[in-house]
Amino acid sequence: MGKRTFLSGIIVGAVIGGVVSLLNKDARNYVRDVSDQAADQVNYYVQHPSEAINNVKRTLTLVTNQIDSNTVGAMNTLDQVENTLNKVLKK
Repeated sequence: MGKRTFLSGIIVGAVIGGVVSLLNKDARNYVRDVSDQAADQVNYYVQHPSEAINNVKRTLTLVTNQIDSNTVGAMNTLDQVENTLNKVLKK
């Protein structure tokens, strides 16, 4: 029950904060500009779904390659730490 109340409070606070920030003209203009850009992108991808799929595939490939690279780096670091510990413990 406490978790639910906490999360509800966060959501209500975010909504109130967002509404209050829209009282500022610059903030309203920013939100309008960002919304227009998002709508333009959505319309473009609706008209060109194959490009959207290719972009998702490309992004997933990049993320997967980055994860693989980080995993290899972490394993190398762990091997170095293990070798160092073995050297220290043998002395």
